[in-house]
Amino acid sequence: MFFKHESSYVDEGAVVGDGTKIWHFCHIQKGAVIGENCSLGQNVNIGNNVKIGNGVRIQNNVSVYEGVEIEDNVFCGPSCVFTNVVTPRTLFPVHGVYAKTLIKEGASLGANCTVVCGHTVGKSALIAAGAVVTKDVKDYALMAGVPARQIGWVCECGKKLGANLKCDCGRKYEFETGRDAIHRI
Repeated sequence: MFFKHESSYVDEGAVVGDGTKIWHFCHIQKGAVIGENCSLGQNVNIGNNVKIGNGVRIQNNVSVYEGVEIEDNVFCGPSCVFTNVVTPRTLFPVHGVYAKTLIKEGASLGANCTVVCGHTVGKSALIAAGAVVTKDVKDYALMAGVPARQIGWVCECGKKLGANLKCDCGRKYEFETGRDAIHRI
């Protein structure tokens, strides 16, 4: 069973998991699948056929358009933006052909950031408020700026990692052999 505020709409054919809360003025469109224990803040729109995992938090004024997939335990800050068409033109509509965007497990998207379609935001990555993602983001990457550039690494808990890749919380990471990427050990 899920909670839906009386001012919100869940279209026939949408699936919403147990424990999910849908707050004021939201619209969940047909074919959307939302996992368990999610929270959708005020004025959230979930497009047709969008898939959202368990434990996702989507803050106020976010539209998740068709073509976007959000894995488990992702945080979408207030007014963050997703796109789904690479070259939108009114005179040349794409009619259902959308670029795929994937937000991997545990990632956090800061307030007012933009994720340009066709890219993947890696596991536990952290996108700073106002950043514009124009390319794929590595797992655990800390991204900031316009366009977003990697400025460091973050732990699963969200703290910035130092050069030793060890976090105060006890988690440890190491560089992958021959790659500019890290993984948890």
